[in-house]
Amino acid sequence: MRAELAAAARRIAKLGLSRGTSGNLSVRHGAGFLVTPSAVPYARLDLRDIVEMTFGGEASGPVRPSTEWRIHRDVLAARPEVRAVLHAHPPFATALACLHRPIPAFHYMVAVAGGADVRCAPYARFGTQELSDHAVAALAGRRACLLANHGILALGGDLDEALALGVEVETLAEMYWRALQAGEPVLLTGDQMAEVLEAFESYGSGPGA
Repeated sequence: MRAELAAAARRIAKLGLSRGTSGNLSVRHGAGFLVTPSAVPYARLDLRDIVEMTFGGEASGPVRPSTEWRIHRDVLAARPEVRAVLHAHPPFATALACLHRPIPAFHYMVAVAGGADVRCAPYARFGTQELSDHAVAALAGRRACLLANHGILALGGDLDEALALGVEVETLAEMYWRALQAGEPVLLTGDQMAEVLEAFESYGSGPGA
């Protein structure tokens, strides 16, 4: 599992989801979880750098866990169906987050995040319990959210699913951003999005899949 997490973390930059040492990733493991370390470039990530943590917040290993370990702990604790959590700073989604602007139902694929929009959690300083609390609330009934003035979170049943959803959210953010340059996009109605969500469920690719 450490090797899988390290390999997935190295894909974050290649997928355009974060640069440098920004962003972090976790996976449920045993009675706790594994999380990427703080301030270690992914290209140099070693299996010994992966931090094992308990849900009580205790960490083991020679390296400090990501400063956002509270988010990973609290999301995994609140959502037993989730096995992997991605936090990243992709440019278009982060630009919207800096405007405190959620991604509305401008395109039916918004439903891939589990609802009729991708919410934006209120701002709180990185690494704080307040930020984690905001994130858990914004993710209620959702698989992804924006974090104001910060970045995104994407959840998955495994690491590949979390990364894929992160890419999808960034793609939607770019499309929404570009549509805004021409005007205000026409949004799908609540009934239309409910129909899409039902169709996603029947295909096995909707919320909780």
